[in-house]
Amino acid sequence: MRARSRPHGYRKERGERMPAKNEDLHGMVPDKADVALVLLDVINDLEFEGGEELAKSAGPMAERIADLKRRAKAAGVPVVYVNDNYGRWQSDFHKLIEHTREAECRGRFLAEMLAPDEDDYFVLKPKHSGFYSTNLDILLHYLEARTLIITGLAGNICVLFTANDAFMRDFHLVVPSDCVASNSPEDNEHALRQMEKFLHADITPSTELDLQALVRCSGELQGNTASSRSS
Repeated sequence: MRARSRPHGYRKERGERMPAKNEDLHGMVPDKADVALVLLDVINDLEFEGGEELAKSAGPMAERIADLKRRAKAAGVPVVYVNDNYGRWQSDFHKLIEHTREAECRGRFLAEMLAPDEDDYFVLKPKHSGFYSTNLDILLHYLEARTLIITGLAGNICVLFTANDAFMRDFHLVVPSDCVASNSPEDNEHALRQMEKFLHADITPSTELDLQALVRCSGELQGNTASSRSS
């Protein structure tokens, strides 16, 4: 009788133990970075009530995010797209991009300006916060990120909810004021002030952010935290 083959990693002998922890997440997260750039709901058809108003402020925002993304990648900061599935439960992220690139979509310019690169990460979310019922927390853990630069739509809803959940998880927050947009400038400004006051977010405009310094400071902070825990 032929012996059954064992699944990969199955322990062969009694007493042999499986590893307690997978350090590399099956090799799917090659990056290690103290800072991560998060793009929220920027792949967006804007085909909803209020979408026309949001599109007006989303154009300048998209230009700033595109520039920030280029600078972030040059500084070794990984980029994470966190996107609503907009009720398309049978779609993946690439199908959402294809849908948004359709000629009749109001938000087509967003997909054209902010299309992800092959080495970017993406997470699909079912609700407002990027952390709610998603694997974002796990991904950031394996990246070893402790500072998040949060950008995208809408500043007073998904950005605010995601920033709040990040703050509750002890992330340090940067929310560049020119890289978020809401249906009205008043709503956007109010959300930014709330994040600055209660979540201790740095809302410095992206054009004034020194990414190299941010990466350096975040790394030093990470090292100091690790030292204090070990002492």
